Amino acid sequence: MPVERRDIRTLDHDVRWHVSAFRIPRSGADHADRVSRLRELRARILYDNGRRPEFRDACGAHVDDQELDYGAWHFIARRHPRGPVLGYIRLSTPETGELFQSRAHLGEERYQRLLAEEGAEPANTYEHSRLVVEHRARKLGLGVYLNAVAIGAAHHLGAKLMIGTSGTKDGQDRFHGRFGFHPVPGTRCYVERYTEDVVILRHRTADGAGEYTDLVSELRHRFPALVNDSPAEWASAGSENPPEPAALTSGVAPDRDAWQPVLLEPCHAADYATLTALLESDHITAVYDTIDAQLAELISCREPHLRHTEAELERKIEEQLAGVEPWAYGSWFWYPWSGRLVHVLPREEFRLVRADRNRGKIERPQQRQLREHRIGIIGLSVGNSAAVTMALEGVGGAFRLADFDDLSLSNMNRLRASVHHLGVGKAVLCARQMYEIDPYLDIEIFTGGLTDETMTEFFHGDGTPIDLLVEECDTPYVKIAAREYARALRIPVVMDCNDRGMLDIERFDLEPDRPLLHGRIGDLHAADLPELTPQAKSDLILAMVDADRISPELAASFGEIGRTLSSWPQLASDVALGGALVTSAARRILLGTPCESGRFYVDLDHLISPEYNTAATHDGIPA
Repeated sequence: MPVERRDIRTLDHDVRWHVSAFRIPRSGADHADRVSRLRELRARILYDNGRRPEFRDACGAHVDDQELDYGAWHFIARRHPRGPVLGYIRLSTPETGELFQSRAHLGEERYQRLLAEEGAEPANTYEHSRLVVEHRARKLGLGVYLNAVAIGAAHHLGAKLMIGTSGTKDGQDRFHGRFGFHPVPGTRCYVERYTEDVVILRHRTADGAGEYTDLVSELRHRFPALVNDSPAEWASAGSENPPEPAALTSGVAPDRDAWQPVLLEPCHAADYATLTALLESDHITAVYDTIDAQLAELISCREPHLRHTEAELERKIEEQLAGVEPWAYGSWFWYPWSGRLVHVLPREEFRLVRADRNRGKIERPQQRQLREHRIGIIGLSVGNSAAVTMALEGVGGAFRLADFDDLSLSNMNRLRASVHHLGVGKAVLCARQMYEIDPYLDIEIFTGGLTDETMTEFFHGDGTPIDLLVEECDTPYVKIAAREYARALRIPVVMDCNDRGMLDIERFDLEPDRPLLHGRIGDLHAADLPELTPQAKSDLILAMVDADRISPELAASFGEIGRTLSSWPQLASDVALGGALVTSAARRILLGTPCESGRFYVDLDHLISPEYNTAATHDGIPA
């Protein structure tokens, strides 16, 4: 008999799967090799590194022999047609109804009673089972997609009722519940082979597929009757890869170390020669010259009360240039990491225009005062938000940035960066971002992070100490050691914890004897930390952040770290809020406006709630 084959493509534009569906005939030996491969795949994934030992025999082979494989539909999923198999599910048809696992679990009498209660008959009852996904493909939506494919296929084939067994240890029964499956009361029991409780689930086709009704409906209609007599696809899957394009092997590696732009002022002969040489080289990818528009803005910022005609504006610009050609006016900056060459106004004019919209909240004398200060920032994941926000707002004219880590993909849920930045040092990345906002900044970076060896240089530099410390690192030793150093030098410290909008301020400049972290850690010193046990260090971290005040979500996550979570949760919105809070506190401290030591919460979940709605119903008009 021929093997039926149907190809289904995903509707999800974010993750694309190639799913093949084929039916193994009830009898015949032509498909023994394919069945053997299916069984080995399932058993290996179900074995789960020893979690279910009965799926491996004494000789080490993975075993899952079931007569149900014959006469059933089988679905295998890959990333692309010739890629390795990443997931599988089976759909058993009425042809093998007497072998259904759920039927054996319920017993014949109760099975028949269940069908009668649901208004179904053996001829329109299907069973799906053995949903397995390779570890490397989990959490990507493949399980959802495969389940929807099998359910859609059953609907297409005329199922009135679907039934199946489900494990409960990892919430698989709740997963199926999202597709409209409901537990059969009284069927939950422990099954030795699966080393967990198993429950029988049932699904009425007429009721839809829960939250995935639309997806299942689409897949039902996309289940075409395409027959393929050749079983070669399974045997050859993943055996071939296309050759690597030559451009990938001959490309130039990106510069991961450069972080300072090159300042070129054409009025200086040496800079003019360098600029000319650059333009003749292949080191420039693009030239950006908007000096005319910048000059026009400069005139408008200086004389906002005047509305110049086009002729008047041209005359004012000519006066500003004072005989200098526009291309030679101001500065050119070459950014070696991108190859861009950018033309901007001279330093003071550039900053006057860039910060003009701050006026009314930060006046020009205050803007100049803020740029005279040097700020140190430790930890440039959360700290990146603060650093970039301060650069945008003009809080600080000089910075020292410390972080030993490189940007990883999981950092990009909260740290604004592009995928081509992966692998770039966080200190390098942050300096680049700040220089692309204001190329006239003075920035130093510490790519090894803050250590005992670099502490003095970070705080003192070449004789110009920092005026404010922003501490956002994860290491308890550094958090305490940096505060000890800051307190000794009477440097204020600001920290954001990005949970419930918690902002921590320690005014060591005004209170040199203030206990670290408001006394939350007692008399503990950084030198004591190496002696602490892991549990004591965990307790210390909780004490630092006020364990009784953290959000319920963060509190619940601590017990899941290393189990279901790789680290504690952090959201971009929380981190962005933290950058704003730190910048606001830094501005107040550096300008000498009221800002006392303490711990403050700007909890958006609390503030964006009905009782704080200022547009609530008024005079019968709804908000």
